[in-house]
Amino acid sequence: MTENAAACDAVRIGIVSVSDRASSGVYVDQGLPALQDWLGRALRNPVTFESRLIPDEQDVISQALVELVDAGCCLVLTTGGTGPALRDVTPEATLAIADKEMPGFGEQMRQISLRFVPTAILSRQVAVIRGQSLVINLPGQPKAIAQTLEGLKDADGKSIVPGIFAAVPYCIDLLGGPYLETRSEVCDAFRPKNAQRAPAAG
Repeated sequence: MTENAAACDAVRIGIVSVSDRASSGVYVDQGLPALQDWLGRALRNPVTFESRLIPDEQDVISQALVELVDAGCCLVLTTGGTGPALRDVTPEATLAIADKEMPGFGEQMRQISLRFVPTAILSRQVAVIRGQSLVINLPGQPKAIAQTLEGLKDADGKSIVPGIFAAVPYCIDLLGGPYLETRSEVCDAFRPKNAQRAPAAG
C-alpha cells in the first residue's frame, strides 16, 4: 500500500484495451500496463483495477463497459479503437451506453496531441457518464496516454497545457463517487475551494 493510501478513499477503476491483434495474441498488449502504471503513479488512493483485453467489436466493447460500471468502477478508461479505420468502433460503443456525453475531454485530448502530430485531428475519443461512472476513451499509444492524462509541462515542471485527468476527480465528486487524491508531481487535481478536503494524513 502506498504512503497515505490508508487514509484515502478506496477506488475501483476499469481499464479496457481494445485491439483485435493484442486480444488474439498476435502481440503483447501495452495499453493495460500503461494505464495501470500511470494511474498508480498519479493516485494516492488504494486502487482495485478491473481489466479487460477485448477485440474491436462494438457489442463486446459496450458489454464490457456496462459490466465495469455495474461492478462499481467510478472511472473506466479505454485505449484503442478511436481512429477512422473501419474496425475502430470504440467511440460508437461508448456513446451507445451513455446517459450523458462529456465532449470537453475529447476536445482537450486532441488539443494536447496536436502539439505533437497533425494526425491528432483524426482521433475520435469521447467521454460519457453512465449512472455514477465516468467513461473516457484514450489514445492507443502508451506515450500518448500519459500525455493526454498528464498534460504538457515545461523544463521546470510547470504546466503548459492541462491534462484531462486534472478534471476527473471533481467530475467523480459531482457524480457522488469516491474522493480521488492525486500526487502533485504527476497531476494536480483541480477542485473549487468549497469542494476540497484536507489532505489525507500520513
